[in-house]
Amino acid sequence: MLTDGAGVPLALAVAGANRHDMKLVGPTLNNLAIARPARPQQNMCMDKGYDYPDVRELVAKWGYTAHIVARGEERRARECVPGYRARRWVVEQTHSWFNRFRRLLIRWEKKVVNYTALLNLACAYITLRATEVMG
Repeated sequence: MLTDGAGVPLALAVAGANRHDMKLVGPTLNNLAIARPARPQQNMCMDKGYDYPDVRELVAKWGYTAHIVARGEERRARECVPGYRARRWVVEQTHSWFNRFRRLLIRWEKKVVNYTALLNLACAYITLRATEVMG
């Protein structure tokens, strides 16, 4: 899943739980729901699971700067740098919002189309809540 700085979902791709995260970067970027703004450089924060040359190259091709932090680096930065704040919390927050939809927490749908439709409905709801249209 790709989110903006406020945790609003921008794109998602559905695959089995046994599929590695790095394999879904391309499909996720291809599923962007809106056109990217014409900013010269945008950031994409990822964890160690995306630390592969292919992923870095693909992200750079799309015009993003990849920020991939190894597991121990965040803890060391938190201890050394006063006021340090991790960047990946936005994605974790959005995953938490998805877990509040009981139908998505455990996938009961057998067809990918049905599950994707429910995910898109949840994305729309999260987006409307973030823009304060729905209180």
